[in-house]
Formats: sequence, structure tokens, C-alpha cells
Amino acid sequence: MSTTERPRILVVGGGYVGLYAARRILKKMRYGEATVTVVDPRSYMTYQPFLPEAAAGSISPRHVVVPLRRVLPKAEVLTGRVTTIDQDRKVATIAPLVGEAYELPFDYLVIALGAVSRTFPIPGLAENGIGMKGIEEAIGLRNHVLEQLDKADSTTDEEVRRKALTFVFVGGGFAGAETVGEVEDMARDAAKYYNNVKREDMRFLLVDVADKILPEVGPKLGAYGKEHLESRGVEVYLKTGMDSCVDGHVKLNNGLEVDSNTIVWTAGVKPNPALARFGLPLGPRGHVDTAPTLQVQGTDHIWAAGDNAQVPDLVGRKNGNENAWCPPNAQHALRQAKVLGDNVVSGMRGFPQKDYSHANKGAVAGLGLHKGVAMIVMGKMKIKLKGRLAWYMHRAYHGMAMPTFNRKIRVFADWTLAMFLKREVVSLGAMENPREEFYEAAKPAPAPAAAGSGDKPKAKAS
Repeated sequence: MSTTERPRILVVGGGYVGLYAARRILKKMRYGEATVTVVDPRSYMTYQPFLPEAAAGSISPRHVVVPLRRVLPKAEVLTGRVTTIDQDRKVATIAPLVGEAYELPFDYLVIALGAVSRTFPIPGLAENGIGMKGIEEAIGLRNHVLEQLDKADSTTDEEVRRKALTFVFVGGGFAGAETVGEVEDMARDAAKYYNNVKREDMRFLLVDVADKILPEVGPKLGAYGKEHLESRGVEVYLKTGMDSCVDGHVKLNNGLEVDSNTIVWTAGVKPNPALARFGLPLGPRGHVDTAPTLQVQGTDHIWAAGDNAQVPDLVGRKNGNENAWCPPNAQHALRQAKVLGDNVVSGMRGFPQKDYSHANKGAVAGLGLHKGVAMIVMGKMKIKLKGRLAWYMHRAYHGMAMPTFNRKIRVFADWTLAMFLKREVVSLGAMENPREEFYEAAKPAPAPAAAGSGDKPKAKAS
């Protein structure tokens, strides 16, 4: 850590906002003007819109993440968690991955913790659910699905086979619809290599409590997305919730019951619960309450943006919606991070702050290889695309939005190779417990039982 007396800008979180804000600050700052410190439990940032493609094997998992130390060479990157913040003393408590917690002073603070999966107290969910918020979960889901095909191909037990080939996805937003589309595509391809598994043997369910899927692209494209998934054999149940999934026995509140080894939970996100310990003003849903300048309300040295912030939507309010807030998506996070970085540097120099204002440019979603929906906003005109053209738009937008030129090239290289090479359908489930086989080989052999060990021990002589 730095031992200089320069002001410290502490960035809590190394996700989309944290990475881009830190880069912007370092770019705008004069040499030696301040120390930028980024704290995150992971040493990399994950580009979450690519998680469904990583789960389907369309992109290498390593290319979906950006190493913080490589991208921020002029910043301090600490691998750990900020557990508490003392605003009066301007001190944060850091809990590293190993060792004792310690205090770190700061002069300016950026809150960029992002969001976590929004869950409910559903019996069996914690034990059986699979999330889709991190690259580890995407890799785990891919390996898990392919393992289920291995099980179904090898067993003669029809009940085990049916449970292995039933896949339940809860949540019909971007994450849920894109994940079920990509995974169904992968499973369809993989089935070609199994003697006893066909696509017709599999059952995919998409469940959502709302009355439509993909609300971000509008009702017409959402309806098209639903029809498209159903044409591929995905059962879509709307206005439906999951009551329980104990031991993989899924009970939906519409009366349907199925047994499944695969329950993927993508039913929305909520602000990181750690915010409640920071003493910051929070909105009704737990977001940090910010002004249009992205400054936390009532402070002049703290900023917040992205999924963990409640940022006024000035464009929406100008159009008559007085309670408009910026939605938690990558489009806003990227643009907020740039304004936030500029405002931190301006605040440090005593200059006026700039308001964040950005009109929606549309939304894109991929539903598997060569399939997607897209809504592009150009002024007052909305262009709606579906099918292969929308899929191209989806890949072009997110490919260009991927941080760093290095990762852009790697992602586009993966896509280019996939045009000529078949999809990999091998499961590497052993990666989750890589030492298990070595442990079995290296552990001491059990001592042989002594002769007569079944007899009762004799009493000692007094």
C-alpha cells in the first residue's frame, strides 16, 4: 500500500463502475495528484452480459473477465472487503482474504459495490439453486448441464434420467431468457454425441411471476422472444412463482410439479447488503441515494453509481415522470462511471460537478446462436429487430462495450473460430474439486483391524 501523503481516492468495488471510474480518474488526474485504491474480493472484473455465452461455451470464460491489476497499473488494488466506513474519521476497515482486518484512511470515496442476486425464502433454493452473477457460476452451470447429459446417457433408472434431463430457469429478464436460450442451444448440440439422449428427452422450463419476459425490449419483442423459445420446446410459465424445490422437487404455484437437478435462479438483483453497514443514506430498496451529480446525498466527498445507486433519471423527469430512476444495466453503469470519474477529479480540485443525464439507447438480447431481439432508440424513433440481425446487433454492441482492447480481440477471436469449429461439449466438473483424485491416491490406508477386535476389552488389573 502507498505510504505517500497524497490524498487517497478509495473505490469500493472493482466491477463495471469501479473499474471504469478508476480508469477515468487515473486518466484525468495529474501525476502524483492522488492515490487511487480499489478494493474488491476478486482481483478481476466480470462482464456480466457475456455470462450466458460463457455458460454455453461460445466464449472462453477467461475472456469474460478483466484483471484489475493489469488494467489499472497505476492504482493500488487490494483483494478483500470493506466491512465498515467511519465517515467522521474518513477511515474504512478492510478485511483481506487472509490476515487481520486493518483501517485504511481516505479523502474521497466511491461506492461501486454493484448488486447481488435477489432471492426469497423458498424452501430448498439455497441448497439447490444455481445463480448467474459470476463467471464461476457460469462455468459451474455449463459443467453441471453436461454432467446431467452424461448421467442420463449412462443410467437405466428412468426416474434418475428424467430428473437429470429437466432444467428449470426462474426469472424471465435478460439473464433468465438469455441463459435458457444459450443453454438449450448447447444441450441441443451436445445431444448429437450421445447414443441415449435426444433433445426430445429434455425438458426446459422458464418461470416468471411477471406477465411477460424480456420487459426491457418492449411488449412486442418480448412476446416474440416467448414464442421463439416455445418453438424450440421451452415451456414458458408466466404469472407463476416457485413455492419450493426441496431435494430438486420443484413445486410451482400454478400446480405444476417436476423433479430437476438443475434449478437456475435469475429472478432479479438487489443492492449489495453491505451498504447497510456504511451509514449512507439509502432509498426504499436499499440503494445509495445520490444527487444527479452522483454525489451521495448530504456529502461532498462520496460518490456512488451503478446497480448499488439510486440515480435520478433526468431525461425521464424532463418528460413528465417525476419519480424516474436510472435502471440498473450496463449501459447506464458505463456512462455513469465516466461522469463519476470526472466529478471526483472536479471535486478534488474544487470545481463544479456535472449532472448525469443519458437517454436510453435501446436494448439487445441474445437467445442462442443466430437468434436474438433488439430495440434501438434513435431520437423519437424505435427500430425493432429480431432473429439473426438482432443477434448481430447484440454481439456488436457488447463486443465493443467489453473493457480493454485485449479482451475485445479475444472475444471476437472466439466468435470467429466458432464459425469454423464445432462447439466444445466436454464437462470439466472435476475442476470444482481438483484435489479429490490426488487426495484419494495420497491418503493413508486404513489400519487393518486387530484380531479379536470385536471382543470386549479386558479390565485392567488393579
